Amino acid sequence: MAKAFVFPGQGSQFPGMCKDLYDAHKEAREMFRQADSLLGFSLSSVMFEGTADDLKQTKVTQPAVFLHSVVAQRLMTIEQPDMVAGHSLGEFSALVACGALRFEDALLLVSARAQAMQAACEAHPGTMAAVLGLPDEQVDAICKNHKDGVVVAANFNCPGQIVISGEEEAIDAICPVMKEAGARRALRLPVGGAFHSPLMAPAAEDLKAAILKTEFNKPFCPIYQNVTAKASVEPEIIRENLLKQLTSPVRWTQSVQNMIADGATEFYEFGPGDVLKGLIRKINPDVQVG
Repeated sequence: MAKAFVFPGQGSQFPGMCKDLYDAHKEAREMFRQADSLLGFSLSSVMFEGTADDLKQTKVTQPAVFLHSVVAQRLMTIEQPDMVAGHSLGEFSALVACGALRFEDALLLVSARAQAMQAACEAHPGTMAAVLGLPDEQVDAICKNHKDGVVVAANFNCPGQIVISGEEEAIDAICPVMKEAGARRALRLPVGGAFHSPLMAPAAEDLKAAILKTEFNKPFCPIYQNVTAKASVEPEIIRENLLKQLTSPVRWTQSVQNMIADGATEFYEFGPGDVLKGLIRKINPDVQVG
């Protein structure tokens, strides 16, 4: 019986997030103080006292979700994982959990990632849409056959639930095509950019320097990375996959399936919300989710 730790991405934040852990644990308070110092602003104040709109700022959202996730995992009494994975932003929390990155280094990378993505969104506006009820392969094929603008399959969340990403006009044009092909729903999401698409290339380039100068350690257990959905244990491979993450799809369905094939029977989600628990149950209802 192998244990898998999983970590959510952007979108799981909420006002007051992690305040209970902060109040109850000295270690949590120390990590928050360290984060505020490293980031140069009071992330804790925004998380505890800010509004939902305050938390939607990319420079706040990503460090907030990352910090909540790492704090929650550090404070749990569950034994160390046998494997880890994170959804998009959550991959950085997973890298800390398996020992591949130091907490401080990962936080600074997350902050750099957030700022780079925000700049890319402003320079190349885009959006995303959820497509429900079509097979992965069909959604991917429809995107590849669409010639009017940039649009790609971005998040393979679970069977029948895929998120596409690209230019706004291309997304608006392709949603009716998805419905004609049999999708139950194809609707735009309230996001500020075309994440995990070619439109994020400037962000990936901006983040590259920070990733290349960061030290990656050999993890004590495999991490299943978004880009390949396969187990990674070599620092250079982990680094290479992370460099490609912003412009590549999140292969969450395949990651969970591969973890189960490699022996995972128990999944534990750490961070705000429980979105990943629901996705894992849809991918395989036979595994234990906690």
